[in-house]
Amino acid sequence: MADLWQNAMDYAVAIARKAGEVVRDALRDDMKVMTKSSSVDLVTQTDQKVEQLIIQSVKEKFPTHRFIGEESVAAGEACDLTDSPTWIIDPIDGTTNFVHAFPFVAVSIGFSVNKQSEFGVVYSCLEDKMFTARRGKGAFCNGEPLKVSDQEDIKQSIIATEFGSSREPEAVDKIFSSLRNILCIPVHGVRGAGSAAINMCLVASGCVEAYYEIGIHIWDVAAGSLIVSEAGGVLMDVEGGVVDLMSRRIVAANRRAIAERIVKEIDSFSPPRDDTPPSKQ
Repeated sequence: MADLWQNAMDYAVAIARKAGEVVRDALRDDMKVMTKSSSVDLVTQTDQKVEQLIIQSVKEKFPTHRFIGEESVAAGEACDLTDSPTWIIDPIDGTTNFVHAFPFVAVSIGFSVNKQSEFGVVYSCLEDKMFTARRGKGAFCNGEPLKVSDQEDIKQSIIATEFGSSREPEAVDKIFSSLRNILCIPVHGVRGAGSAAINMCLVASGCVEAYYEIGIHIWDVAAGSLIVSEAGGVLMDVEGGVVDLMSRRIVAANRRAIAERIVKEIDSFSPPRDDTPPSKQ
């Protein structure tokens, strides 16, 4: 199967590049912006076009494979991760960035078999950076190996995070409580690229020591989580313990000690899981 999954990853890279062309072309044209769960949860026709391009292309090559796609789930399809080969797709991670031409926009493609990540592809379209990882084979950017930072002191670290799309006062209070706690450790700084996938690639690249967020989705982090792991980093839930990509909570760090220190400062909460049907949320 190793060669088959390598072929699938090579195909994912090619599709991601093609999708990136669609994104760059769309930035030169007028775009129609719509909303999903709230006025700040944006979607464009390009999101939908890119997801259709990826899914249709993969179906032609791998007709028995399954899909979890951001826009498909938004349209009512189940977010169901089974043992079957599954492509987990975020057509434009950083849609708000895309709408504002803020230059961190990614196509993210994760691939899972038996609920285990086999490869991840994150293409930062406007930077023309292709991040890739195969399970047990390392992580790369444009073919060059990636390695997390060797910084051991959180006080000498940069931490990445985002504010998410929820504007519920209770969630916002907890987000800012966590931000204040971490900033006052003190750390060197807090940053955010506006894309979970790119933030995770920054951890894998050694540019930041850690990234945490509550409110992301499996399609935001499925590819990036493997890229972090294969670059030597660690993944953790925001309350410690094993990360569950359906839980919409994650800490990714260069080393366990820094992840554990961040966990101590997070004022955690639990958004509805990705695998919970909307009727039960």
